[in-house]
Amino acid sequence: MNTTAIPDGFKQDAQGRLVPVSAIRPIDMTRDQLVQEIVQQAKGLSAEIHRMKNQFFDDIAAFVTLSAEEYSVKLGGEKGNVSLVSFDGRYKVERAIQEGIAFDERLQAAKALIDSCLNRWSQGAQPEIKVLINDAFQVDRAGNINTNRVLGLRRLAIADDEWQSAMKAIGEAIQVSGSKSYVRIYERNAIGAWVAIPLDMARV
Repeated sequence: MNTTAIPDGFKQDAQGRLVPVSAIRPIDMTRDQLVQEIVQQAKGLSAEIHRMKNQFFDDIAAFVTLSAEEYSVKLGGEKGNVSLVSFDGRYKVERAIQEGIAFDERLQAAKALIDSCLNRWSQGAQPEIKVLINDAFQVDRAGNINTNRVLGLRRLAIADDEWQSAMKAIGEAIQVSGSKSYVRIYERNAIGAWVAIPLDMARV
């Protein structure tokens, strides 16, 4: 929505029309004011959380480097999960790097090999295996394949050359599609279990 060059005494509605303030009901003006105030505060809080997150990562990376220097070791890059615990054992800070996994076109070759296996096994294969395999290659509403289900096929102990070729194709089809970085902060509760300090507004 274009909110530039709105004349004094007017407000722009959801359809982009200019409406005189005098024609807007007081309750609608009050609602608009409340929403605008909350949004501005939320944007400020979001920006501060983003700044803090970057600061956390910088501080953790600096400490990891400092700790490595104690042993004359030079660490490359900033990847890798790190867990830091306070001296009294009450608090824990975790840096987690979660890589996204996707499959390239070789997954289709793996599926073709698996289908060939199923055709050969059609007389003796257990129905549960067929269901497991078919479910693994189902796509969600966005057209994405559940990577965990596909990778789970590699754990099946099936001694068949064609099946093993399919599993090799799955392994070679794996591509890292990106990574997400997290900082999680924990505090021990009364019984000694780690409880996350919530930074999600919905969980506070």
